[in-house]
Amino acid sequence: MIIQIENTLSAEQKENILSQLALIAYKATEVQTQKGRYLVCIGKKEFDIRLIGSLKGVLDVHRVSESYKLVSRKWKVGESGIDLGDGVKIGDGRFALMAGPCSIESEEQVRKVAEHLVANNIRIMRGGVYKPRSSPYAFRGMGMEGLKMFHRVCREHGIKLITEVMELSQIAEMTDYVDVFQVGARNSQNFNLLDELGRVDKPVLIKRGMSGTIDELLQSAEYIFSAGNERLMLCERGIRSYETAYRNTFDINAIAVLKEKTHLPVIADPSHGIGLREHVPAIALAAAAAGADGVIYEVHEKPEEALSDAQQTLNFAESELMIRKVRLLRDAVGLM
Repeated sequence: MIIQIENTLSAEQKENILSQLALIAYKATEVQTQKGRYLVCIGKKEFDIRLIGSLKGVLDVHRVSESYKLVSRKWKVGESGIDLGDGVKIGDGRFALMAGPCSIESEEQVRKVAEHLVANNIRIMRGGVYKPRSSPYAFRGMGMEGLKMFHRVCREHGIKLITEVMELSQIAEMTDYVDVFQVGARNSQNFNLLDELGRVDKPVLIKRGMSGTIDELLQSAEYIFSAGNERLMLCERGIRSYETAYRNTFDINAIAVLKEKTHLPVIADPSHGIGLREHVPAIALAAAAAGADGVIYEVHEKPEEALSDAQQTLNFAESELMIRKVRLLRDAVGLM
């Protein structure tokens, strides 16, 4: 059960609500976010929900049976959206394209990608400055100096940026230079990191783990929401299966199922989903048709020279063609 309570709730009103919950053997945990105050209640006893809804200080009461409650659509029927400022919005009926290199490599690289995005009316750039690589000898990013440069160039071009955070210790120093924190697949169940991101007033995009289920992704999002941050997006990026013909098995089913289960925006990552440049546009189109709120993909002026993920990165011509096709599809099916 979720109880929405007034922001001006008095101590006396709160005590009365908690007393009534105790009488029906429900344990309440208070959650305060950027947008509201909630009591997340756990219990098994059947009762007339109107008894709680009529109490002073209560705005609304919702029965939510899933273990993930705050991210569930059962209490919030409408779509949640994220406003990054300057007219850049994601979700709640707005489709967003986010693109950029796998790794931030140089200022020249960032400027050329930023110019490509501006020319195609894309307002969000992705790029990693801390890279979790399978090999310890691979390029692992430019770190904070790279992020500061990335941020400066994006601001010059009127672009918002999204980048991955890997450790708790990185959050504080990154915050002033990030518009959206990304939680990568390898960290999707790093609950200490998720808890800390719940205390930050920055949007978070959380990717599905390589072997993660839909419910596990929703539970990970619940960690962030319950710690106080409801500016969340979920990302389907493919899961590891027995198939070896491509990098991952992109779960197109996940887009439709997540849209049914949660009010949060759902983003598709076709670059990691299939891992093969020539097929990324097709997977992006499939995700858009399935109802995704956005697509995040990798682009580089010269993918063959990229320091990471070259095989799944589009060049500028391929990117421009895909952008046109995705937008035409969204228009055709009335989803823009």
